[in-house]
Amino acid sequence: MSIESPEEATLPSVLTSLSCALPERRLVLTVVFHPDSSLIGARSLLPVDDERVQLGRHHPLFITHKCETHEAARALNDPYVSREALTIRVMRGGVTLSRCDGACRCRVNGSELASPQKYSAADVGDGISIFLAHGVVLLLGYTLVPSPGADAVPREAVAHAMVGGSSYMEALRAQIRRAGGADDDVLILGETGTGKELVAQAIHSASSRGRAAMVAVNMAAIPSGLAPTLLFGNAKGAYTGALGAARGYFEQAEGSTLFLDEVGDTPAEIQAQLLRALQQREIQPVGGPTKKVNVRVVSATDADLDSDSCGFKGALRHRLGACEIRLKPLRDHREDIGELAWTFLTDVCREQGKQALLPQPDGAATETALWAELFHLLLNYHWPGNIRELANRLRQLMYACDDTLAVPAELLVTLAGASSIAEDAYAKVASVVDVTEVDLDSALVAADYQVTEVARTLGVSRQSVYRHIERSKELRLAADIPMSELLETIKQCAGDLAATAQQLKVSPKALRGRLREPITASADAASREFSLADRAAQQQLSDSDSSESRTAE
Repeated sequence: MSIESPEEATLPSVLTSLSCALPERRLVLTVVFHPDSSLIGARSLLPVDDERVQLGRHHPLFITHKCETHEAARALNDPYVSREALTIRVMRGGVTLSRCDGACRCRVNGSELASPQKYSAADVGDGISIFLAHGVVLLLGYTLVPSPGADAVPREAVAHAMVGGSSYMEALRAQIRRAGGADDDVLILGETGTGKELVAQAIHSASSRGRAAMVAVNMAAIPSGLAPTLLFGNAKGAYTGALGAARGYFEQAEGSTLFLDEVGDTPAEIQAQLLRALQQREIQPVGGPTKKVNVRVVSATDADLDSDSCGFKGALRHRLGACEIRLKPLRDHREDIGELAWTFLTDVCREQGKQALLPQPDGAATETALWAELFHLLLNYHWPGNIRELANRLRQLMYACDDTLAVPAELLVTLAGASSIAEDAYAKVASVVDVTEVDLDSALVAADYQVTEVARTLGVSRQSVYRHIERSKELRLAADIPMSELLETIKQCAGDLAATAQQLKVSPKALRGRLREPITASADAASREFSLADRAAQQQLSDSDSSESRTAE
């Protein structure tokens, strides 16, 4: 019998403890756009493998960062979204999406979902955009759920503009909080426009040095000949024209944070001087003695410092990065696009006094459709300029708007990727937006009040047509017509069901379904005592059913 050593007995428990700390990967639905802006950014975690999830008006429930309890969870509750719109089959190798019969319009990754489609785990990893009806945009993808006991960082405790409910943004806020609590130098890496300066400012604000102003300098803009003076200062008379002593950036940041932006573009001859200042926290102004400085350095670059072609000294690279934070490009956390876009839009509209432009929960369906299409385009654009480009594009958009949302053709082409795609995207907007109440009335008459035919002709959802009927003072559904009125109209039309349907402004099919219902005791005498016209109508109904049966055969 073998006896385990203390080390062997301890090892499994150590590994178990480590594995418990790992986050769990889950499938998540994120609201990118909703007519009720308080739902933008809300998330719903979906079940694990081999489960079916019904997506619709009342389920699943979504939780926002403002309401982190299940009791405060909310459904989409959009009247144009079907109660049962989409079935999501969750499998180990991906998901299958199926549009429910008779459900509202559904576009997946920009294309109409006509039949069940399977998407691989890689597809889900990239994110699958879902556009329901004309006003709700969602993103289906994976997320990492922190292990139990992991601390969450309130967004307000970090920075106003650092919004986003993705696992990446949650982890980034936690990194910023930890970096702020320490006093190590920090190196921020990421593509242009990912928010490196914003992260640097957030780290500074969260630190003990936060009360003093952060000093920022663009290293790429410093001429090599002036770099020693600009960085470390100079003594009086150190060179011709030096009429007095001058403090460099290091001294200006005394007791605070010095932000070295674009540090990867630092001239080679300056890198050695910078390394000594960082290692010793000691500088030597030009023409003056050495002196100690109390400064924290936060650096940022979009350059690949580890590449041989970069020409960046390895010693300096590792000295800068006692703590490293890597920022993802926006395309890798698309679930945050909705919240980021809404934040930028509200800020710009407040600056320009255009708050009335923003969509409202009770706003017109046509306006909601325009905003939803815009957010759908934003979600599916690749954003080479990342968050900065998103902010700039939305600012340009608001400058171009007066009383209503109007996307300039050039911007539409850019977001859609090609002019033909842009035209198609605009056509999809127009198919919803350009439909007026008069158009709906005319289409109903032309289609004999058949809702499905009207929806197909106008390119809108059936729910949109039903909502129009509910709002109308002249239209109603066959199910809402009292049986006594229905039979009286049949008498007036001498048993002609087509004429009856026309007079009542309902479809003949719906009328036949209504006549098949049993006559209740509450019906009046005319309902109980069929006249010859009534019997003729019943015979016509029977003949019509027989004809339909023969056609089906």
